[in-house]
Amino acid sequence: MSELPPRLARLKFRAWHRGTREADYMIGCFFDRFHAEWSEEDIDLFERMIEEEDVDIMAWALGTQAIPEEYRGPLLDRMMRLDYVEIPR
Repeated sequence: MSELPPRLARLKFRAWHRGTREADYMIGCFFDRFHAEWSEEDIDLFERMIEEEDVDIMAWALGTQAIPEEYRGPLLDRMMRLDYVEIPR
């Protein structure tokens, strides 16, 4: 397994250290599953998005709150599928 570049390593840490287990799994698993496919623009968007409140990010992914215009698009569309969340048993 190769080491992530510093920027992605920081994003991975932020994605997995949200403050609640639910947010950690949703955002952390999303990062783990898809970051290797992201363009520079996707990385920029994810970097901005994870500065938002967990409850907002989760509400956008669950479809219970309108997604702000700046975050609408393929990245959040993919997050809304929720098929990437793996909860260890």
